[in-house]
Amino acid sequence: MYEEPYRWVEAVGNRRQYLDEQFAQGSPVVGVSCDQGLLLMTMSKGTPKLYEIYDRLALGGMGHPADLEKLRFTLLEMAHVEGFNRSASDVTGSRLIKYGIAPVVKQAFEEVFKAPFIVKIMLAELSLKPGKGGFLTINYDGVFEEKSQHAVLAAKPSVEQRMLEYLRRQSTMSLKEAVDAAIRTWAIGDRAQRLADDTKGEHDDIKGSAEESVPDSQALLTHVRQCMAEKSIECALLDHHVSGTSKYRMLGSVELGVLLPKDLSSALT
Repeated sequence: MYEEPYRWVEAVGNRRQYLDEQFAQGSPVVGVSCDQGLLLMTMSKGTPKLYEIYDRLALGGMGHPADLEKLRFTLLEMAHVEGFNRSASDVTGSRLIKYGIAPVVKQAFEEVFKAPFIVKIMLAELSLKPGKGGFLTINYDGVFEEKSQHAVLAAKPSVEQRMLEYLRRQSTMSLKEAVDAAIRTWAIGDRAQRLADDTKGEHDDIKGSAEESVPDSQALLTHVRQCMAEKSIECALLDHHVSGTSKYRMLGSVELGVLLPKDLSSALT
């Protein structure tokens, strides 16, 4: 009887290790605030990772597609029910995450005899005032964080920290600058994840690689260009300048061709 709490803690620890390994091959997600709104960026192999949730809410995720779809539809239903029963202004990212999704994800993670959600989520929320808004991220264990200017999702906290450190050093104001910063930040995260996966068994995390200097901009763009042979760039914008209630729009290949660095725009198909 006295061993039960220890077994539960051990089981949760094993589950955390298992989930960390599931995200090793996932595509990081980057969220950046700019003067035009909130930008979400990732790369994918056909299955979208960025979605509209409500008028001023957008979602980015990494993990198992089925789990991401399940939570996405849960968010969609919650948002539209809330908007119908109350008003559109009552549909906020904070309510959807804190009182909706987070408890569900936490319960699934802690019930060791049931399957957890193999997913990490970023929710971008555009405020009514230009220049305002923010991001909420939720981990596979139900822990959520609120960010104002930028946010990231990656396989491990050490990778996310490295990406955030790079973003904090960037001065992103225009949409073009935001796209450029997001692309390079994504490359930092993807490179770090691959290095951690390659050295698995030699190190418990990427502490050693995290101490290395950040690759120069050209090396980061080269990495993205190589990834574009198998993946496509996804960029979504919650745009203050869009008329109507819905502010969500995807950046198409023509617009991305203008916004991306020249080294990448030429590789767009």
